[in-house]
Amino acid sequence: MIERIGAGVRSSRIVKHNGVAYITGQVAEGDTIQEQVQTCLDKIDALLIEAGSSREKMLRVTIWLADMADFAGLNEVWNAWVPEGHAPARACGEAKLARDILKVEFIVDAAYD
Repeated sequence: MIERIGAGVRSSRIVKHNGVAYITGQVAEGDTIQEQVQTCLDKIDALLIEAGSSREKMLRVTIWLADMADFAGLNEVWNAWVPEGHAPARACGEAKLARDILKVEFIVDAAYD
């Protein structure tokens, strides 16, 4: 069975299927990469809870940076957020994001109960 949470015209906030919650891309505004990353991670925390999951159950995270020069700033916040011993598989690349003000986007897949 497929469960769609927050289904809209173009996408769903969360899609749950076969023990995996797929969380739509999360972006945030802010002046620095650290502010945007922290805001995105706060949103991801709430979505993981809504999906019946948690940081410890993340399977894979894809991160898009508008500029790879922000990689160190991303990791500064990311490393403090990921629970020790529960780092997901992760990919990070550079991409043109939907709006010029955006510096980062996260896509998360996580197991749920």
